[in-house]
Amino acid sequence: MNQIWRRGLTTIVTVTMAWLAVWFFFGKIAALLVCAFSLILLGLHQLGNLSKLYEWLAEPDLDALPRGSGAWHSLFYRLHRTERKRAKRLHELNASLDRLRDASEAMPYGVVILNLENRIEWFNSAAQEHFGLNSAQDFGYFIGNLVRLPDFIGFLDAKKTEALVLRSVRGSGLSLSVKQVAIGDRQKLLLSRDITQFERVDRMRRDFVANVSHELKTPLTVLSGFIETFEDLEFDQNQIRQYLGMMREQTSSMLRLVDDLLVLSALESEDNRLREERVGLRTLLESIHQDARVLSAGRHTVTLKLGVEADLRGNERELRSAFGNLVSNAIRYTPTGGKIALSWRLLNGQGFFTVEDTGIGIERQHLPRLTERFYRVDRSRSRETGGTGLGLAIVKHVVSRHDATLEVTSEPGKGSCFSVRFPKTRVLLPEFAGKAV
Repeated sequence: MNQIWRRGLTTIVTVTMAWLAVWFFFGKIAALLVCAFSLILLGLHQLGNLSKLYEWLAEPDLDALPRGSGAWHSLFYRLHRTERKRAKRLHELNASLDRLRDASEAMPYGVVILNLENRIEWFNSAAQEHFGLNSAQDFGYFIGNLVRLPDFIGFLDAKKTEALVLRSVRGSGLSLSVKQVAIGDRQKLLLSRDITQFERVDRMRRDFVANVSHELKTPLTVLSGFIETFEDLEFDQNQIRQYLGMMREQTSSMLRLVDDLLVLSALESEDNRLREERVGLRTLLESIHQDARVLSAGRHTVTLKLGVEADLRGNERELRSAFGNLVSNAIRYTPTGGKIALSWRLLNGQGFFTVEDTGIGIERQHLPRLTERFYRVDRSRSRETGGTGLGLAIVKHVVSRHDATLEVTSEPGKGSCFSVRFPKTRVLLPEFAGKAV
């Protein structure tokens, strides 16, 4: 027998015995009055406790137990304990939901929960960015009205499980891989992944293969033609020397391309750590200046201006390659009689190596892509001057490995200025310079 029954029966027996005692000693009328009075008190007691129960259930106070007596005390205690358990479970559930929400927000993937009608029930911040959703007004909307792409709507209707690639969703410029997964019978997850970078890398890989193939095919075709000519015809010594010279040029072109590819591959390798040393800039730049004059063969005025004595912390071979590429580019794209100025200076503790020319210049729209592999502003001129299309890509990687930045300014017909800015941490001053520099 539970506590409520025991207390209830005890109350009934007590009241009944008191009523019988009054009847025995004072008569029937007195007993009826006592009985009526007892029933009224009991009813008021029950109504009072019911009122307390109603008020507490309307706003449960987990820190305060309603006051009650008898069976009501046991009932209040049980309800209070049950409510505390329920509140604890609700708190744990909310904590789990918060952890799940935090985990979904930390994911690089977009997550959208849809109902059977493909209406939005919830989404994370990545999905908001991917699909251009608005957390203030898009809940409950049919997602097909927000992402208006025929392939996407057909994908939702067909309930396909394989991934769908969407490009430039709502003008975002992103490429997304989208997949849907059922959650029971009434919901499904829409998962999105940003593959823009992967597609860009894949496109660069395809372009790279195509460009290398094209760059090698041209000289190989020329060599093949000469070989066939030598096989079919007879030539005197002067003609042979002339053709051999042309073949040597094509061979040199391929060798330069292969050399640049090997350098670029080494720079891009994750295992190729920068081997640092103290690089004497005066010696290095004077050597590059001399090489530039030889390459120019008197066609340009090539000057070198060295500011405050300072060295660099870096790799001499890589710096020579980067600086040499900048200088050779200036020579190739500056007409005969033009000027090319090399300079080294310090400004606010930072080092600046600059190559400025009076060449043909570069239009503004080409500047952001100059350091891409095989990108040429003028392909025909690049081949005429012997460029491989990889020089500035090599410069970009060397500059990045030395924590520096490449700054380019140019104007068609007025020349170009390429400047490499090295941070203070890379600049090494001589001891006698002290803090005055």
